[in-house]
Amino acid sequence: MSQEEKQTKTVVLLFLLSLTMSKAGGDEDGGGSETAQQLEEKTSVGNVQSKLSAATSGPGWTKVSCPCCVSERVEPLVLVKLGEKVRPETKRWLIRLIGAPQKDGGAALLAHPGEDASGDIIMVSAPRCTLLRATEELGLCKTYSSENMEAFSYNDRDNFKDSDNMEVFLTLAERQYIVKYELDGLRAQRDLRIPGLSDSYTLHQRDNIWQKLGSAGVIVDTFPLHHSDKLKDLSEAWYSGNQLAQPLDQVNEYFGSSVAFYFSFLDFYTWSLLPPAILGLSITYFSGKVQKEMVESVSRAGAPGIEDDSEPAVSGHMIQAMFSMLWSTVFMEMWKRRSSSLSYRWGTLHLAERFAEPRPGFHGDLGVNPVTGRVEPLFPEWQRDLRIALVSIPVVGLFLGLVVLGMLCFYWGEAQVQQLNNEWDSLLSQVLLFAPSVLHIVYTNMLATVYKTVARSLTEFENHREESAFENHLTAKVLVFTFFNYFAVLFHIAFFKQDVPLLRKRLASLLIVTQLVNQVTEVVIPFLVDRFISAPHRAESEDDPQEDKFRNQSILPAFPGLFAEYIELLVQFGYLSLFSCVYPLTAVLLLINNLTEIRSDAYKICKLFRKPFFPPVANMGVWQIAFEVLSFVSVVSNCWLLLLSPRLQELFQEGGMSGTNTLLLAVLVEHALISAKVVLAVLIPDEPDWIRKKREHIEYASMQALREQRLRSDES
Repeated sequence: MSQEEKQTKTVVLLFLLSLTMSKAGGDEDGGGSETAQQLEEKTSVGNVQSKLSAATSGPGWTKVSCPCCVSERVEPLVLVKLGEKVRPETKRWLIRLIGAPQKDGGAALLAHPGEDASGDIIMVSAPRCTLLRATEELGLCKTYSSENMEAFSYNDRDNFKDSDNMEVFLTLAERQYIVKYELDGLRAQRDLRIPGLSDSYTLHQRDNIWQKLGSAGVIVDTFPLHHSDKLKDLSEAWYSGNQLAQPLDQVNEYFGSSVAFYFSFLDFYTWSLLPPAILGLSITYFSGKVQKEMVESVSRAGAPGIEDDSEPAVSGHMIQAMFSMLWSTVFMEMWKRRSSSLSYRWGTLHLAERFAEPRPGFHGDLGVNPVTGRVEPLFPEWQRDLRIALVSIPVVGLFLGLVVLGMLCFYWGEAQVQQLNNEWDSLLSQVLLFAPSVLHIVYTNMLATVYKTVARSLTEFENHREESAFENHLTAKVLVFTFFNYFAVLFHIAFFKQDVPLLRKRLASLLIVTQLVNQVTEVVIPFLVDRFISAPHRAESEDDPQEDKFRNQSILPAFPGLFAEYIELLVQFGYLSLFSCVYPLTAVLLLINNLTEIRSDAYKICKLFRKPFFPPVANMGVWQIAFEVLSFVSVVSNCWLLLLSPRLQELFQEGGMSGTNTLLLAVLVEHALISAKVVLAVLIPDEPDWIRKKREHIEYASMQALREQRLRSDES
């Protein structure tokens, strides 16, 4: 036998031996595709790579099969924390699953086991092709070679600027969210037993793998990793110095467009408070009657002479009411223009609803989706409607009843302390006048906290397929309760009791006490907990392994989301637009609070919590609608509050107007003001003309790209 024949025979024997070993490894693990098993062999440190194998993507990381995805340095993006009792074979199987190609049921990501196979963390990153394909699926816009923003197309990727450099092409927040997007989309292609777990945790076809692993205790948490250098630079530009402008582009790059839109709105809203604050200070300064009302609102209720409003006071309140109605409209229209400009700049202008995979929590009987043709869980719409009608609505009604109960208790307490003050007339009794308001504020805040948890459970029970539907139903539940919880007492005092002094005192209590409570609960308490409880456990030095530094981030509490932040701004906006005519200093107090709120919120999200995942968004979504609704309700509120002015009532009586005619006049004025707001909203376009042209160009280019893709597929 010649030397060449011997070499050929040796190669054949080695090939057959490798197949036998791969098959044996697959039988031992009891599941997973053959490709995934082979990937495990390729990822073993120290294995000799053949010339046809992909080059490494960094020591210890899973390998990539696409040459354009090969990189000598891999940036850890996401940390997966495993349960304490997870066995090594389960961890190895999970790493193979994360690194396996999507056609084999994997996530096509990069995974690193941390210190060793028995550790409790897995670090995850993403190769270039996975990032680019997800960019197209999410509908993100990027800079084209013509310097215009275009909807990204994977087939046309070479014509997009910096598409070969992911750290420039995509923001850190986008890269991290794409990792979560791919992990959440993992679904079992067939029935599969998870190595190291009992048969009760067997994966069935189309099961959401990541959710199943979470319920089995394999995955404890998944969160994006902080980048210490970028976080330091952002902190210095955001809240550490004396600068007034916010680095919104840096916020978008690090935390994502959801967080950037919130802080942009907070910034825009805060500086928009300057005109009503100046007007409120002017009215208070030039009107002695208003000054007296302001003092009485924070000292004692029912002071003599409060019923006889003089001419200057009526004029001041009337100016404040008219200004609030017009200001709220101009503010929202100008914000929408700013929002569209930011959306274009951040590449989210073209985001659209897609027929994506069901959300991880969606469940139902396995079947074929009649729209997409994919095999997935199906849940009848009538069952969801039945759950909403028979469970969600009654539970929401129960909590609204608890709001009414708290309001009745507030009235009872108000009467008791008022009687006590009349009998004692001391400093202590005057202080006790605020006790019912303070207790009621604490009660409403506690009730709101409990309700948020209940609302999320109810929305999960309704079993919505799309993530957007889930978020919309959850937000709608919270908004209904929030409006009722925070404004029911004020509306009752204003329009049923018709007690303007009590309304003024109640509004002053809400503005002062609520802001103090929010600052303490949102910043002070988390800071103290972090400083004296969490920080000692996170102590680290520069010599510590990188894995330990990443693991320390898991000690931080999870970020609670932007729900509470938007609710706080919505309530503020309601106080200002609905009732500021009876308390002209409302905008002043809100401006002072928000100037500190910007920095405290920035410090909180950077230092006190783990970095959160947030999807790319084109605007504030349903929150923007909520602010616009309050803007229109403000017309009704201010019109009817002006009718309570004794001076206006005297003028109507002197003019010989009956009660019916007065009511009809108020309705006429109200409708005229609403019409004026509508006309004003139409005259101010929602987006600048140049943004409208850019959006239309993006839509046209997307249609052209889709048409060319169809033509190529027909020709092939």
